[in-house]
Amino acid sequence: MDADSDVALDILITNVVCVFRTRCHLNLRKIALEGANVIYKRDVGKVLMKLRKPRITATIWSSGKVICTGATRILLFLLYSEEEAKFGARRLARSLQKLGFQVIFTDFKVVNVLAVCNMPFEIRLPEFTKNNRPHASYEPELHPAVCYRIKSLRATLQIFSTGSITVTG
Repeated sequence: MDADSDVALDILITNVVCVFRTRCHLNLRKIALEGANVIYKRDVGKVLMKLRKPRITATIWSSGKVICTGATRILLFLLYSEEEAKFGARRLARSLQKLGFQVIFTDFKVVNVLAVCNMPFEIRLPEFTKNNRPHASYEPELHPAVCYRIKSLRATLQIFSTGSITVTG
């Protein structure tokens, strides 16, 4: 590949995970009976609720803790995925309020972001690991990718020989 050729890399956010608290006790049985798009996991003590817009799945516990996953796409090019996650979490809190709970939306936090990127070339993993030894580890018997950790950003990159990179952090 030429040094003077410019190639635009598309980094696509594929998942945003966030948590929030409702500051009230939630009756999971009532949510399962009266809520829409709900799966009640009684043996685990949680309820899964899905929203269509934005497309997220929420795990709800009776303590009032809620984890939302799946905020991926950009809505009308106005919201980024992190903002979409907050929008979905607030919609979910509102639907719990409509079921009769005294929900107060607090302690919202994005806990994980997953993104993917494809390089326009292949990567020689043994050489890459050798040149980046303190940060990179490669165990081909265990996993086909190099695990590259960036401590300052608290991010982990999974680098595959095909040029595909998965970023979590």
